[in-house]
Amino acid sequence: MAISLVAVHPVVVLAQPGESCRKLTSLRIPDTTIESAAVIEDGNFNPPGATNSIRRLPPFCRVTGITRPAIGFEVWMPLGKWTGRFEVVGNGGMAGTISYGSMAAALRRGNATASTNTGHITQPTGSGFDASWSLNRPELVEDFGHRALHLTTVNGKQIAREFYRKSVNHSYYVGCSKGGGQGLMEAQRYPGDFDGIVAGDPAYNWTRLYAGAHLYYAMSTLKDPESYIQPAKVKLLADAVNQACDAKDGFTDGVLDDPLACHFDPAVLACKQGQDPGTCFTPKQVKAVKDIWAGSHDDRGRQIFPGLVPGGEGGSGGWQSWVTGSAPFHATHWKAADSFFRFMVMGDPNYDPMTFDYDRDKGALDRLAPALDAIDANLRPFERRGAKLILYHGWSDPDISPLNTIHYYKAMEQATGPGTSNFARLFLVPGMQHCGGGPGTDSFDAVSAIERWVEKGVAPVQIVASHSTHGVVDRTRPLCPYPQMAVFSGKGNPNDAANFVCRVQQVTEGN
Repeated sequence: MAISLVAVHPVVVLAQPGESCRKLTSLRIPDTTIESAAVIEDGNFNPPGATNSIRRLPPFCRVTGITRPAIGFEVWMPLGKWTGRFEVVGNGGMAGTISYGSMAAALRRGNATASTNTGHITQPTGSGFDASWSLNRPELVEDFGHRALHLTTVNGKQIAREFYRKSVNHSYYVGCSKGGGQGLMEAQRYPGDFDGIVAGDPAYNWTRLYAGAHLYYAMSTLKDPESYIQPAKVKLLADAVNQACDAKDGFTDGVLDDPLACHFDPAVLACKQGQDPGTCFTPKQVKAVKDIWAGSHDDRGRQIFPGLVPGGEGGSGGWQSWVTGSAPFHATHWKAADSFFRFMVMGDPNYDPMTFDYDRDKGALDRLAPALDAIDANLRPFERRGAKLILYHGWSDPDISPLNTIHYYKAMEQATGPGTSNFARLFLVPGMQHCGGGPGTDSFDAVSAIERWVEKGVAPVQIVASHSTHGVVDRTRPLCPYPQMAVFSGKGNPNDAANFVCRVQQVTEGN
């Protein structure tokens, strides 16, 4: 179903890999200490602090290290057969942890792999968005923004070269969310690091994302307590959107293939006189939905960050997680904004982010932008190397608006011209929420696609994706390079990717 792995000639490592692994502790790398190097042979690995082990791993050499001031990293290298590839994996949220699950996936593909905590260790109470480590530590912010991943890549390549006694054949980066933004940061700042990058749902314009999305979406429902949308009401909105727009693509499957063609007005959910308020939306709740879909704007009417789009509001990874939470001030948008603005933006643990005003306080964001924002759309240095980029974004992402990634890709086209698709392609995923989940086909193999593009010169004209229920695939669909989209042929089973074609549909942004 997914594009098959590129055929390579695996490299058999040294006859005594255990000894070669252990010797890596004496490797000299600038500003770096190799803390440990040991062979993991039993197929199981217990990540530090985790209760469950990662299983079904091939034997590998695990190297841990730290680069000053506090950049923790790990490099895993298969012992038996190595593809010759080096795959660095990204982070999520405020990072602060090694991405062990993603490293395991890379290792199972036969790739040497690396990950970093980006220079700090997150506090458990931060729910993945702890920023307390950044208080009065600009050097750690710099590491988090770009330096840690770059140095981990450079150091990881040196470690792999020492272990295998040869340089890597190809280097790749794979990440989503913060990880997607890390991928674009790499392509912009360090175009020589990777031959291929997969960047999903990228948080690339970090400061605007936190001010114009996380904080703005939270303010839309929290600044006036009467605007708060109870989590039980999310299903009302999701069902109404689907009823109005689901069938526009020719069939009903709980997925909006083209949310920009959906012009649903949430005012139809407004409470009528005498109606049970649990079965409808108050005028202030209707306004909150409209504000979130419209996106944030400054005092001059210029957009700060685009709004979410209709579709995919339901489910555990939808609005109940990101927008409403289980109660006021429990949603993920608020949790992300709260810690970021208190510690990193304002440098005051007692600061109330609900008092932030974009036009008045924008200067505090501007001071962080050089370290955190990856907004340069001119990727010509990356392109000239022959490197390739696959972007993807879930249309039903309740965290980062897919319009944000579309805007970046359009900016790339303006900067690099009509040949942009020769080195960079964007795939929008109908019904997928943030980096996965949702009613759409959220399982697909972009890694094999980027490997095939880099190593064989075969650009992805589509990537087949699947949706599963209880572990059983019940729908497949092609993902098409933007601006194309998958269109049902009108014949056969709409749950079969074979009955769709990729073509350009004329749509207008807006709700």
